[in-house]
Amino acid sequence: MKKKHIYEREEKMLNIRNIQSLGLATLRGISQVILIENAFSGFIILLAITVSSYFLGIIALLSSLIGTLVAKIGGADEAKINQGLFGYNSLLTGIALELFLNEPYQWIIALAGAAITAIVTAAIMHIMKGTGLPVLTFPYIILTWFMLLAAYRLDTFTLSPELVPQYLSHRKLKFVGETHLLEGILNGIGQIFFLEQNVSCFLILVAVCFAGWKFCIYVLLGNIIALLTALFLGAEHTLITMGLYGYNAILTILAVSVVFQSNQNRFSIILTGIFGAFLAVIMTASVSTWLLPYGLPSLTMPFVLSSWVILAARKVLPRL
Repeated sequence: MKKKHIYEREEKMLNIRNIQSLGLATLRGISQVILIENAFSGFIILLAITVSSYFLGIIALLSSLIGTLVAKIGGADEAKINQGLFGYNSLLTGIALELFLNEPYQWIIALAGAAITAIVTAAIMHIMKGTGLPVLTFPYIILTWFMLLAAYRLDTFTLSPELVPQYLSHRKLKFVGETHLLEGILNGIGQIFFLEQNVSCFLILVAVCFAGWKFCIYVLLGNIIALLTALFLGAEHTLITMGLYGYNAILTILAVSVVFQSNQNRFSIILTGIFGAFLAVIMTASVSTWLLPYGLPSLTMPFVLSSWVILAARKVLPRL
C-alpha cells in the first residue's frame, strides 16, 4: 500500500514537471520570434500582445502551445522543443491568419494553421540541414502565403479588405504627412508581432532588454539604421512611421550580429549587422513590390533573405 502511494506521488510529480516543461517551452516559443530563448521575455511579449488585444493574446499563446505539442507528439528532439524552436513559427502563423482573414471563425483556421506550421517547420529543418543555415521564420511565411492565396479558390477563406491586389503601373509613392522618428522606432519593434500600440511596443522592448544588453543595443541600432536608410532612399513617410521598414532590419541585425555571429572581432560584427539592416530595407521595398499584384503582405521574408545572404556568404568569406 505504501509503495502504491509512493508511485502515485512520483507520477504526480512527473506530470507537474511535464506541464512546467511544456509551459516554459511555449513561452520560449514566443520569445524565439525575436531570436531570444527566455521564458520570462516570452511572458512579457505575451502580455504586450494581450494589452493590444486580449483575443490576439489567446491566439498567440494557443498557437505557440499547439506548435510545441505537435513537436512533442511527433517525437522531435527534446532540446529543440525546450528551446521553443517549434513554437515561434506556429505563433506567427496563428496571429497572421487571425489578422488577415475576415470571417467569424478565422480563429479555427488560425489554430489549424499553427499546427500545420509545426509540421512544415520540421520538414524545412530536415531539408536545410545540409546547408548549415537556420530556418528562421521561413515556414511561417510560406504557409501563411499559401493559406491566404487559397482564398482566391476556396470560399471558406475570406481575405481581409487590407489585402487588395494592386497593379504596379498604377502604384504611386505618397509622401503626405510628417515622419515621426520616435513613433517609428517603437512601431518598428511592435511590427514584429503586428502591433502598433505604444504600450505594447514598449513592453516588447522591455522583454528584449531583459534578455540582455546586447539584444537591446542591437535592436535600437538596427531600427535607427532602418529609419535613416528609408528616409535617405525616399521611402513613404507613413510606412516609416508605421515601422514597416524597421522590423525586418531589427531581426536581421539580431540574427547576424548576436545569435549567429561569426568568430570575428566586434567591429567586424557590428559592420556586418549594419550592412544587414541596410540590406533588409532594400529587401523590404523589393519584396513588398513583388507581392503587390497578389495582395500579400511581405511578412518577415526580407529578414529571412537578408540573413541567409550574409550567413551563407560567411561560409565563403569567413571574415564577414
